Amino acid sequence: MTPDPPPPAIDPDRFRAVMARWATGVSVVTARVGADPAGLTVNALLSVSLEPPAVLVSLSRDADTLPVVERSGYFAASFLSAEQRALSERFARTLPSAEKFRDVAAHPAPHGSPLLDGALAALECRLRTRVPAFDHVLLLGEVVHVEVGGEAAPLVYYRSAYATAEGTDRLRLSARRP
Repeated sequence: MTPDPPPPAIDPDRFRAVMARWATGVSVVTARVGADPAGLTVNALLSVSLEPPAVLVSLSRDADTLPVVERSGYFAASFLSAEQRALSERFARTLPSAEKFRDVAAHPAPHGSPLLDGALAALECRLRTRVPAFDHVLLLGEVVHVEVGGEAAPLVYYRSAYATAEGTDRLRLSARRP
């Protein structure tokens, strides 16, 4: 039996264009060690298990938040509302952590991870597994704390732009394209 030939190379730009057609919610993943918080905008987050409750997030290997999560053993995710787009943009930028958190209303989860005020919902997780995956690291976290925020439209990302839900059956794409 002969081995399968290697798959054809996928052009990274084409792959990005394909994945841009997958609408996702937007969250900010945070962690804290001592007085030093860290956080970044993430749309690669998914529910893994109900028993026990668990989620998976994917962080770039060079994300400054990754070593903070690994040192603390905990991370949080705040699910952003459409009104929190500016927070998403701030935490997506390459800024020192102190600048990202400057004047941001947040409160600590039980294990110290910052939870952003006004989020649709938030959770804090105990880091259970870290899996290197190409240029990212997958973090599997067991949920140890949850909060449900107020009712609002979610912040959605689609085709490399922000969108907002209008009810349950329509998305409105922003006019601005990056």
